Amino acid sequence: MLAGMLACARSSGPVYIGAAGPWGEAFGRMNKQGIDLALAEINERGGVDGRPLRLIERDDQGDGSKAASIAAEFVANRSIVGVIGHVTSGAMMAAAPVYDHGLAAIATTASSPDLSGISTWAFRVIPSDSANGLAMARFATARGFQRAAILFENNSYGRGLAESFRRGYTGEVVAMDPIPSDGRSSLEPYVSYLRTRGPDLVFVAGTDASGRAFLREARRQLLDASFMGGDGWTPLAGDTVIAEGAFVGAPFSAQDPRSEAQRFVRAYRERYHEDPDGNAALAYDATMLLARAIEEAGPSRSGIREWLVRLGTTEPHPGVTGSISFRETGDVVGRGVVMTRIRSGALAVERDGSGS
Repeated sequence: MLAGMLACARSSGPVYIGAAGPWGEAFGRMNKQGIDLALAEINERGGVDGRPLRLIERDDQGDGSKAASIAAEFVANRSIVGVIGHVTSGAMMAAAPVYDHGLAAIATTASSPDLSGISTWAFRVIPSDSANGLAMARFATARGFQRAAILFENNSYGRGLAESFRRGYTGEVVAMDPIPSDGRSSLEPYVSYLRTRGPDLVFVAGTDASGRAFLREARRQLLDASFMGGDGWTPLAGDTVIAEGAFVGAPFSAQDPRSEAQRFVRAYRERYHEDPDGNAALAYDATMLLARAIEEAGPSRSGIREWLVRLGTTEPHPGVTGSISFRETGDVVGRGVVMTRIRSGALAVERDGSGS
């Protein structure tokens, strides 16, 4: 009888998952808020299989060595059955081989092409930049931009996105240069050089920190060009002083009319008093997906991984960013970016390639 009572107590106790990201960065904060909203909703409806879902979180600061150390901690902690993260490509590149020791990790916004197939235990809910960059390049061509300059953070995310944009762009590339990623370094020399090259579009493959530094300097020098960034630029939507009019290839827009997307937007606004961006939406989806895996496969590390692998042969998970299933490489199937433009503090969907 005592053994049965103990088993019952164990089965009703919390289920633990890990989460890691650069929570101090703007995009990291949005990721964390998406995770927290999903956890709140999961636990409000009774948790997973009647058990509360609890989070063990760590700040990896987007640093590869910290990410690998955190991954090792998660793997060693047998109470953790799955991981949400990591957030950045560099961190996930470093952590993925550690998860090969038997713990499934679902990256949220780590989009480098180098992550495809890196680990049989690593998955991601954002499309690879090999597809995202091509989509943005096609959009730039359709909009009639004939001379593009490409700037990129010199890391796995920036290099991958910049190279895929370059491959897909049919106009003239007048410059292609790495820029600092810290957001504090002066970009005055870069913008001064671009003024001599005369691009009609500047594509920046980087996060909001470098994007903000570039846009601030570009506005100061009155650089006569349009500006475009990838999903790393989604937090810039609220900066109406320097970012107004910039194009952003985003994985999600709060204007998405689908009912499941709008339900998420309403819940997010009620909780955080701001609109969600792609970072929040993808992190929410990853958390909901992991919770469903635990619900249907049980709190078993190997069972969760097998469930995620089989998702492509069964019914995809209906995420707020779209349906989710995975290729053998761990890449999400059949997803792409939504081309948006920053207008009045929001990411407004650009319907086609002919608008202004």
